[in-house]
Amino acid sequence: MRRAEFFEKLNDERVRCTLCPHYCTLSRNQTGLCFGRKNLSGELIAVNYGKILTIADDPIEKKPLYHFHPGSMIISVAQYGCNLRCPFCQNYDISQRYEETAFVPPEGLYNIIRNENRCSVAFTYTEPLMWYEYILDFSERYSKEIDIVIVTNGTINEEPLKRIIPYIKAANIDLKSFNPLFYERELGGSLDAVKRSIRMMHDAGKHLEITHLLIEGKTDAPKELREMVSFIASVSPDIPFHISRYFPNYRYNVPPTSTEGMESFYSEASKRLKYVYTGNVRDGHSDTLCSNCGEKLIERMNYETKVLVGSAVCPKCKEKIPLIL
Repeated sequence: MRRAEFFEKLNDERVRCTLCPHYCTLSRNQTGLCFGRKNLSGELIAVNYGKILTIADDPIEKKPLYHFHPGSMIISVAQYGCNLRCPFCQNYDISQRYEETAFVPPEGLYNIIRNENRCSVAFTYTEPLMWYEYILDFSERYSKEIDIVIVTNGTINEEPLKRIIPYIKAANIDLKSFNPLFYERELGGSLDAVKRSIRMMHDAGKHLEITHLLIEGKTDAPKELREMVSFIASVSPDIPFHISRYFPNYRYNVPPTSTEGMESFYSEASKRLKYVYTGNVRDGHSDTLCSNCGEKLIERMNYETKVLVGSAVCPKCKEKIPLIL
């Protein structure tokens, strides 16, 4: 355990966590919504510090990141818990409750990464920014040797994100809806916080990709989708955008997203964004094409990736591609 960053002491040994927009106010021995931060004797303690639930060796495309070292492998690491309550969560068994873990200090994780001959780590599966202190300590020590990647819901306050951004090389931020009421009522989150995180990550010059889970009748209102695409384009039309097909999970029994719905949104998004992909779809849009001339630059099939270029420039028309090889 480690003393948490970003909290305020209140009277009667209460504390208020200021890491994310929930601002959990905790009495003695209470744990926050994320399961990772607890009031112990009037101090906020990161009780999830170093507690690793799972470690895997994944294709980078599984994050999904399609423009950041395509075809490479990355060590994926997760803790338990999350600060949202998405009723369709695909990892609900580890994100929505406490799970038994093994303690691995930052130097232990570094050794695991190096022993696997990898040079990057993804904090993923649950919500990594609720593992804030561990990622911060690891990054301060090893970010010059190891690329730090986060796959996040983006629900964090401005000051904590500002502090950790310098260590991050790449991020995929999940933009779950463009309806603020859906965020508040269905997920227990804040659309404004996610939008701010997206802008901050981009403005800091970090590699950024965005994912949206398309759920018919829930997150597919045409007006909201148009507004979502317009927002992303206003940040940068070069941001790779992943449209993921929904399948029933956890507390949602909504039918799977139709392939027609996926194609319709793909077509709409492609009008404003240069690099749009579809996931969880057979024969979906997974290849990277030059946005100027349509030349195939990267070919993908079931996480098997073939990079057809040697630089971030289209060999046919010389268009510059937002791509880190």
